[in-house]
Order: sequence, then structure tokens, then C-alpha cells
Amino acid sequence: MEAFFYLLPGLMIAFAVTALVRLLRRARHISSAWNSGLTAEARCLNTYTTTSGGGETSVSTTLHHVYEFTTREGRPVRFEESNGPRTVVTGDVVMVRYAAEHPERATAKPPQPGRLVAEQGCLLAFFGVFIAFCVMFMVSVHLGFGVIDEVMP
Repeated sequence: MEAFFYLLPGLMIAFAVTALVRLLRRARHISSAWNSGLTAEARCLNTYTTTSGGGETSVSTTLHHVYEFTTREGRPVRFEESNGPRTVVTGDVVMVRYAAEHPERATAKPPQPGRLVAEQGCLLAFFGVFIAFCVMFMVSVHLGFGVIDEVMP
């Protein structure tokens, strides 16, 4: 029974760290694309939405765009991006930014480095507090079971 109070928060910490790493990696890719200086015109091939939630939770809808462009070297690249502008529809031509090493990590989002830093800072703070809470819970459970062991021989 005691292991449950260590296992569950441990799994929650692992989930939080995994999500944090993925978010920071995506922010690094976007920043790299913005800073590379390489741009191309891309055609929006498709748009679609995904929904999550429902029932007892609120419904969240995410808009996805599928773009295709040609690099300066003539290589065709297709990529998908979520949470893009709702005004872009299938057939529209948009400006994309990409890094020469990884054009498949392109972005159609306009450069907003201040916003990116603010979003990442807020996410870091949230996950930091979440992980700290889980660790404090595990420590308090550990100390609590230690007190119970001393009282009940």
C-alpha cells in the first residue's frame, strides 16, 4: 500500500518531465526556424480540426494545417502545424520559415520571440510547481509512514 503513494506521484513526475521536454524541444525548433533567415512560399494543402474532451470535461478544438513548400535546394517538403491562424484555408499561399538542416520543422507562424519566451516561462513555472508538489507529497508520505512505524511497533 505504501508503494502506491510513491508510484503514482513518480508517474506524474515522469509525465510532467516528458511533456516539458517535448514543449521545450518544439520551442527550440520554432526559434531555430525563425532565426535561420530562410523563407519560402508554402501552399496550404489541407486544414482539419481535432477535438478532445467532452462528457464531464470541456471540449477543446485544435486546428491543424498541412503545408508544402520547396527549399532553396529544390527539395519539396511537407509539414503539419497545429494552432495556426484560422484565416488560412486550403489553397492559400503563406510565408514559412525553416532551418536549412531541418526544413521539415518549418513554421508558418510569424516570428514572435517575446511571446515564445513568455509562453515557455509560464509552462516552466507550471511544471516546476507541479513537480515540486509531487515531490513534497512523496516526502510528507514518507515522513508520515515513518511516524506511524514509530507509534505502532
